[in-house]
Amino acid sequence: MIKFRFLTSDLFMKTRDLVRLAAVTCLLIPTLTFAQNDEPILSFKLTPSYYKISDGNNAADLNLRAEYGAHYAWLGYYRDRAGFEQTRAGYEYHADFGTVRAISSAQVASRGFLGGSITTEIGGDTYAIIGWGRTNLRDYYNLNFDPNDAVTLGLGTRAMQRTELSLYTIKDDRLGTGQRVTHLLVRRELAGQQRITLDFTYKSGQSTADNYVAGSGLAATYDFEPWFVRVAYDPYVNFTENRMMLFALGRRF
Repeated sequence: MIKFRFLTSDLFMKTRDLVRLAAVTCLLIPTLTFAQNDEPILSFKLTPSYYKISDGNNAADLNLRAEYGAHYAWLGYYRDRAGFEQTRAGYEYHADFGTVRAISSAQVASRGFLGGSITTEIGGDTYAIIGWGRTNLRDYYNLNFDPNDAVTLGLGTRAMQRTELSLYTIKDDRLGTGQRVTHLLVRRELAGQQRITLDFTYKSGQSTADNYVAGSGLAATYDFEPWFVRVAYDPYVNFTENRMMLFALGRRF
């Protein structure tokens, strides 16, 4: 049995404060509903996560994400056992021009971090994926485990009934590390507002210890509205020498 616990009393208090903030936000900002189905609705997703790291430097994270039409924003807090902590906030805009769909994002975090990216889909049910990202190279614990200063290239399709497939590679194009992560993403809609998402990954490149590493990982997410659960394994998390297991249980509201 896996037991989830906070790493220190200080982490517990700060995470508890974020939970309280999320609860107050839900009370102060009611969900917006409209008579017409095509009008946007304000909704939230709260995700507490636990990271079990092979070197013992386990971590916890809490993220609150808001969605309103094409606009997304989030606030999060991360801390590990060694005492590294970081608060972050971000904004994302989804633009749809028909055969071109673009997602642009910007993120700030404590310790002076700034970052941004743009990812586009070009095509109809079958589409090309092109993306580009940049940061100011300040300290940041990367929660998507892909290179941030990178280009993205791939293909995807929604032509199959209730199933979406995509295959894409995210490759460092700035720091000369040769780091790249290839994703095979499978998303399948099930009955009764259920969905399963499988993200198979293969990564290779220079580690933070200047060794060449290569390995495969997997993230599995099961949605059963309004809840979802996620489990992931990464053999070289953020291109360190460490293995990671991720456990998350979240709720949409």
